[in-house]
Parts: sequence; structure tokens; C-alpha cells
Amino acid sequence: MSHARIAKVLAILIGAFVFYTAATGPFEGLIQRAIFLALVSALGFALYPLGAGKSWRPLGLAIDLGLVAVTLTACTYVVVNYDRIMTTLPWATPLDMALTAGLVLSVLELGRRTVGLIFPGLVMAGLAYALFGQYLPGGLGHRGFDAAFVTETIFLGDLGIWGMLTGVAATVIAAFVLFGALLLHSGGGQTFIDLAMRLGGRQPGGAAKIATIASGLFGMISGSAVANVATTGNFTIPMMIRLGYPRPFAAAVEAVASTGGQIAPPIMGAAAFVMAEILGVPYTTVILGAIMPAILFYVSVFVTVHFVALRRNLAIVPEDDLPAWAAILAPRRVAPIVAALGGLGIGIWLGRSIATAAFYGIAGLMAVFVVTSVGRLSLREMARRIVDGFADAGKGMVIIGVLLAGAQVLVSMINLTGIGVTLSSLIVTLAGDSTVLVALIVGVVCLIMGMGLPTTAAYVLVAAVLAPAMTAVGFDPLAAHLFVFYYATLSVITPPVCIAVFVGAGIARTDWLPTAGEAVRLGAVTYVVPFLLLLYPGMTMQAGIFGVIEAALAGLALVLALPGLLSGARLTGRRVVDSALFLGVIALAIWPHPVTPFAALGILIGGWTIGHVRRKVLA
Repeated sequence: MSHARIAKVLAILIGAFVFYTAATGPFEGLIQRAIFLALVSALGFALYPLGAGKSWRPLGLAIDLGLVAVTLTACTYVVVNYDRIMTTLPWATPLDMALTAGLVLSVLELGRRTVGLIFPGLVMAGLAYALFGQYLPGGLGHRGFDAAFVTETIFLGDLGIWGMLTGVAATVIAAFVLFGALLLHSGGGQTFIDLAMRLGGRQPGGAAKIATIASGLFGMISGSAVANVATTGNFTIPMMIRLGYPRPFAAAVEAVASTGGQIAPPIMGAAAFVMAEILGVPYTTVILGAIMPAILFYVSVFVTVHFVALRRNLAIVPEDDLPAWAAILAPRRVAPIVAALGGLGIGIWLGRSIATAAFYGIAGLMAVFVVTSVGRLSLREMARRIVDGFADAGKGMVIIGVLLAGAQVLVSMINLTGIGVTLSSLIVTLAGDSTVLVALIVGVVCLIMGMGLPTTAAYVLVAAVLAPAMTAVGFDPLAAHLFVFYYATLSVITPPVCIAVFVGAGIARTDWLPTAGEAVRLGAVTYVVPFLLLLYPGMTMQAGIFGVIEAALAGLALVLALPGLLSGARLTGRRVVDSALFLGVIALAIWPHPVTPFAALGILIGGWTIGHVRRKVLA
């Protein structure tokens, strides 16, 4: 059997395992997690072989086989000894320590191959700190932990590598990865792109607006900025360049728009499920709290693109290049999406677990896809698409499984040593009594800590270290976690390690540095939006109907006025007056008071009305 075929079989096996456990319920905690980690690790070494195409590949193959053997042995050991581990709290033996070292090494090596050196380096730093931190001076030192105790924490219990993050990856997140892959393979991805083309194509800067809408729709399912850029960007970036848009601008639009996919419910780069577990709240609470900020993110990007398009006179998309509404809304294209989302909603409404609700969505999707494909696709083609969906889902679970297992090791070391509490106390001390300064410091540190990390890993890191500093000064826990999550997410477009920009610039065949500059300008408003979470409790749907309305109006005023100010948009037509009006609106929007949001919108509407009348008179 060829290497590629082995990888595909393993991927399908993972997809089938997730489908089965979503339908029937997961195995016991450690057993489910050990089986899942064993499968994704084996697939990871098949997908990312060491020394592929090099003369020393035989040595790489030997190393890969050795790491796979160690991983499977360690995971099998946990499955076989599940009862003993969970009931007797065993002491670590030399065998336990050897298996732990081999398993952690395998996870970190896969992390290096999939996302680079930064993430495994952080985990190694956490392990080194746990083992040798007693030698550090001052408040950063701790009492010290030997290798046996660290092994017991990581391997012989449910606080280390088999902890909550790995559990969420092996159940809820895996089910939603399968849900998203099957939705895209049933034609949902192309439907999203076509819908975006129809909605945005005939407006100023139409191709850039298509990228914004398509990336938002696609990102709600994929939840990965890099995957989003690589998928929708291969269509939208060439289209923008073909219509004469500057290459750095085209790449930047796609990078910024794709970033929003990570903060858009229902998946939020898989962080929604992790956040719910960390906070101990229902998943629905997290996605409800994330809806308004996500909408404001995309409104701000859309408005910014609109103002830039007017200033630069960017072209619209020709009518002949747009798909017809009848084709987009054809039942065979819409029905599977409706069935998928409907099944998911029914499962949540019935009070089923989130993984089981995802199974309902998958079952509805596949059933309607088959029914609407009869007479149009052969049975062989229908089966191929479903199997390919399972295979792609299995491949997508590799990075998530490996990263969350590694992140769980890091979090367990942070909790063991207490470094998270220490750093949070340090931030609060530096900021004194100023909650604004705490928020500013945390925001900047989140941007730095999130650089080079995938969404979920970045969130886990900042949630463990920085979110406690926010709650310590009185911020609402959900708002604090969304705040740190958003800033960690924005690191993918923030230089110097802006991975979404790197991918977009590669597709556009342009230099990343001017692309990063365009991305920061286009996304400037999104750096301010997270502060609304701290200013307005209604932003997370937790302040009653009037509080929600107040937050929505304040947010709308901000995301209209700030892009207008930065892009030199016209209200009355007099530059100085317009700048003063925009500044006034921004000041009112960030001043929490029941009246100020209405006043801010009133100024915008009044200024625009005066300018509209003035332009008509002059015309």
C-alpha cells in the first residue's frame, strides 16, 4: 500500500471514529483521548514525513516509525491501565517516565512539523520551568518538582496530556471539524463564494467586498485564518489583481477578512468549545457572547474597504462574471446547508451534547445531499465526496489534536508551578489601580504571545496566563476571555509574525511587508473593537435588552466613524468639520452612558444628511 493511501485510510478511520463516538457517545475520558491521540499522531507522521524527498529519508522513516511505536505504546498503556490510573493514583515508574518522555517528544515533533518551532518551544520552556524553576531568583522561582512528579501530572491522570483540552479536541472539536469538512465537500464552500459574489460584486471595490463576505461565511465553518486565506484567497486574490487592485492590498483584504473567521461563531477556530470548558458555562453562552463583536468586526472591515474603494476608485466586478441568483438558491445547493444547520440547531434545542448535536447536523446534511444528488451524481461520485469529506476531516484533526495535546501539557505546567498567577499579579501591580492600563498591557502582551500560534493554541496560552489579570481587576470573565482571545487572534495580521499575511502575500506574489502595512490599516478598527467588550456588558448579551441595544448602537457608531476618520471619508464635505465630527462620535461611542450611543449615531446621520443636501445643491 502506498504512503498516500495509508494516510488516506488513517484519515478516514479517524473520521469514522469521530462519527461513531458523536453518534453513540464517547468512551471513558482517558480512553477516548488516548485512542484519538494515537490515531491523529499516526496520521500526522504519515502526512508530514521526516526528510521527505531527501537522500536521508530512510533515516527519517526509521525515526518516524520509532515515534509512532512509542506513541501507540503509550496510548495503549493508558487504555489498558485506565482503571488503575483513575482509582489508585499510581506512582511514576521508570517505564512511565520513558513513555511520557516519548509521547511528549512525539507530540512536540509533530507540532514542529505542522506549525513551526514557536509552539513546541513554548511547551519545552514550560517543562523546563517546572523541572528547574526552583533555581530562579525572586518571585519567579518555585519549590521545585522532580521528573517523577511531573510524569504523574502529565501522564498518570487527567490533568496533563489527557486533560480537558485533549478531551474537547477528541469529542466536540473533532465532531465540528467533520461537520465542516462534509459541508464543504457537499458544495457548501462554492455556495458561500457564489453568494458573496452576488452580494458584494456590484458595489465599489466589489472584489474586495466579495473577499470579505466569502471569508466570513467560510470562516464560520473552518475557523482557521490560514486555511481561510489558502482556500478563499486562491479565488478572491487573483480576481482582485485581475481587476487592477494593488497586489499588497488584495492580499491584505483577504488576510484581514479571514482573521474574522476565527472569532465568528459557531466554531471560532475551535476556541468556543475550549472557552466554554474553561469558564464552566454552556457553549451557547459563549457563541451568544461572541456574535455582536464578530458582526462589528466584519462591519468595520466592510466599511473600511468601502471607503478605501471610493478613495482609490477600485473597480466593480463585471455582471457577466457573477453567478445567477437562481443558480445560487437552487434547492440542491441550499437544502444540504439548511439541513446541516437545522440538524445542529435541533440537537442544541433538544439539550443534547454539542458533539451529538454536530452528529445530527452531519446526518441531516448527508441524507439531504444524497437525496438532492439522485439523478445528478452517480452513486460512486456521491460516495467519493462523502469519503473525501471524512478524509479531509481526519487530516484537519491532526493539527488540532496535536496542538491541544501539547497545549494541555503547557497548561498543566502553568497550573503546577503557579506562574500564571504570578504573571497576572505582576501585571496588576504594574498597572496599579487603572483597569484601562491593565487592559492595554494585556492586549499588547496577547498580540505578542499569539504570534506564530494557531488560534486555539494562542487562546489557551493567553487564557491561562493573562485572563486572570483581567478578572482580578473586576472585568466579567466571559468578556475578559473574549478580549484576550480577540487580541491573540489579531496577531495573525500583526507584524512581524503575521502568518495570515504571509500566506496571502504568497498567493498574490508580492512582498509580505507592504502587505502587512495594508493589513494593519485595513484592520485598524478591529484593534479597538475588543475594548467595547469591557465597556459595555451588553456586548456579550448579558445586560438585558436595553443594555444590548446600547452596546450595539455604540459599536455601530464606532465602526462607522473610525474608518471614516482614518480614510478621510466625507460627511459634510468640509475636511476639518468632518474630522471633528468623527472624533466626537468616537469619543461618545467609548463613553458608556445610555444616551451617548444615540447621540453618536445622531451626529453621523445629521452630518451625512447635511453633506447629502449640500452636494445636491452644489450639483
